[in-house]
Formats: sequence, structure tokens, C-alpha cells
Amino acid sequence: MEGTSLYLPIVILLMQCSPSAPVTVSTNQHKVEVHEFSDAVLSCTFRTERDPNPRIEWKKKGKDVSFVYFDGHFRGSFDGRATINGATVTLQRVTQEDAGEYRCEISAPHDTVNLGETNVTLKVLVPPQIPSCEIPSGAVTGSVVQLRCRDQQSIPPATYSWFKDNQLIKPPRHANATYLINSHTGILEFKAVAKEDTGRYSCQASNGVGQPKKCEGKHMTIEDVNVSAVVAAVVVVCLVIIICGCGGLLLHRNGFFSRHRGRSFWISQCHGAAHISSQTLHRTEDTSNVNYIPPPQEPQDFKHTQSFML
Repeated sequence: MEGTSLYLPIVILLMQCSPSAPVTVSTNQHKVEVHEFSDAVLSCTFRTERDPNPRIEWKKKGKDVSFVYFDGHFRGSFDGRATINGATVTLQRVTQEDAGEYRCEISAPHDTVNLGETNVTLKVLVPPQIPSCEIPSGAVTGSVVQLRCRDQQSIPPATYSWFKDNQLIKPPRHANATYLINSHTGILEFKAVAKEDTGRYSCQASNGVGQPKKCEGKHMTIEDVNVSAVVAAVVVVCLVIIICGCGGLLLHRNGFFSRHRGRSFWISQCHGAAHISSQTLHRTEDTSNVNYIPPPQEPQDFKHTQSFML
């Protein structure tokens, strides 16, 4: 007993001299993911050295740091839609504007270390929306065709699947496939479309949050090139060029072009003829009374038509 009584004052002295733990702040979940319009719990726990009533603050980081909870009240857009329990905050019906990084700060002026903090990142998940689809109504065989699908609002970003006549188009398994599918960009590309690619196409967006969404299908028709129409058009253009060239040459030999009118007149007439040849005339003009007016004669071309007596 005497030995114990001798050591007891020493133990008490050491306990008084040893430093206590300073203020510490922690969270049980640094990254929080919740669906849009649901509640988000941002946990924050603390322990102080001496101060029984530390100051609790919540801030949101961004371009500028803004207060969420300060001086016992919620601030800004959080006023009226958030609660606090100890230092843990619950945000109600969160939206994309609430997503970001939050900081819990505990200030204990009477502690040796009087400030502690922890960070919590909030990610708000958004289910897929109906994607916008770009599907051409038609194309010719052998051409390169791209079908595009995009959902700008889903979080995390959506992945895309394409359907033809309500049947899933599976990604190609070999490099020689006639089409490519990029599930991340939503592009379906045909290297050289064929007539059998004709059908009704639609695209579906999904990201694991909520139900997938599909755009309205659109029919795409693949047709062969009309070779006869192309040949006929080329023949017509060539005939117009030949007629204009031969006619201009004949008129030039007959002296139709004058210094005043020049060749630009005939060129403009040829252009007009080519334009008229591509349209159907709806009326017939009466040209029976059109009189030809010869061009004015130059002074050197004047000839005497009567004799004069000196």
C-alpha cells in the first residue's frame, strides 16, 4: 500500500501534463451519389479537446466558396429545405445545382488545435432522357451514311444501342463488317449502304439510372443510282453546249457580232437557253409578227444607192 500511495501522485501528475486529443473532424462517406429529386445526407462527425460547444459551418466550393450553414442557420437556396443533426446535414430534393464539393468546418477556440474540416462530394444522378436522333430518310447504294443519337442530360453519360425494325443491331465482331457502332458517341456508320439496309431505325439511351429511353423510329430508304437519268441529263447539257457553240460560230462568221454588242450578248443568250431547256414551257409565244431589225451600219459600210450630179 505504501508503494502504491507513492506512485499515485506521479500518475495523476502525468495525466494532467499529457496533452488531450485536439479537435478532429471526419465523415463516413466522402462521395455521395443520389438520384435527382431525392434527399442527400452529408455526414460530418467531430470530437473536441475541451470546447463543449464548437462552431459548425458548412460551405460549398465552386468559383467562389458559398455558405450552406452558418451561425446556426442555412443560407441561400438551402434555407427551408435542409436539416442538421449534430454536424450532419440532409439536403432535400437535390438537383444538378446542388452537385459539387462540400466542406464541413468545426471551430473550437478553446482547443489546442482549434479548427478541423472534412470534405464531401455530392453527385446527383439523372436518368436518361429521350435522345435526339438524326436518321436520313434516304440514301443511294454504296454511299457512306451516319446515323446519330445523343442525350445531353443523363448523368452519368448514357450509352447507346441501335435498332432496325425493332431488332437490336449487334456490334460487329470483325473488322470487315459493313457498319460500325460507337456505343459512347451514339453513331451508327455504314461504310457502303446496300438496299437491304432499308428499314426503320431507332436509338435507345441508358445509363443504369432509371429506365432506358428510346427515340421515335424513322424509315430510311436505300435506292440504286438512276443511271439512265444521269446519262440523259449529261446528254442534254452536252447538246446545249454544242448548239450554243455552233450557233455562236455561225453568227460570228455572218457578222452578227458588232463592236457595240460583243460576245457577251451571245454568252448570256446561251445561258438563258440552257436554263429554259431544263424547264417545261407552259405557254407558246407568237413569233409570227417579230420583225428582224438589222444592226446599225458603220460609216465605212455605207454604199451609194443613188447617183448625184455635180
